[in-house]
Amino acid sequence: MSQLDIQIAVEADGWADEMALEALASRVLGAAETHLAKVEGQPFPKQPTELSLVFADDEMIREINAEWRAKDKPTNVLSFPAFPVTPGKMPGPMLGDIIIARETVEREAVDLEKSFDDHLTHLMVHGFLHLFGYDHIETDDAEKMEALETRILAELGLSDPYAGQDPI
Repeated sequence: MSQLDIQIAVEADGWADEMALEALASRVLGAAETHLAKVEGQPFPKQPTELSLVFADDEMIREINAEWRAKDKPTNVLSFPAFPVTPGKMPGPMLGDIIIARETVEREAVDLEKSFDDHLTHLMVHGFLHLFGYDHIETDDAEKMEALETRILAELGLSDPYAGQDPI
């Protein structure tokens, strides 16, 4: 199985130090990669797969969201696959980019009555799955993606983030 090469950029104040974020990302995304490969049968290239993880603020993610999605507002996480990928198909050696906004994660964690790290973990998994072609636009796709997120988070010791909700 491949190993992840996670490139981290801290582009805003208020985040933990880069080493702590790198340790969290390695644990979370490594667990997600292992689950995809061993449980879901996701193929991986033989060489390490690379992704970038950008720790941003609301203003930065708002600008990116406006430019790329025509939504002039902050969001919690954005993912940009390097290449078009269909779930279950072989990704390229470069997976893409995940961008996470600190203030939105903080607000949502408070609203959801979760710790910041637990919510951040969920969003890392969510963004990672988008790099493999998973989406939640259509209800059937959302149910598949949310079930996969829930299984991965359970392996990390976290509860179902969608319990009691309709698929997004």
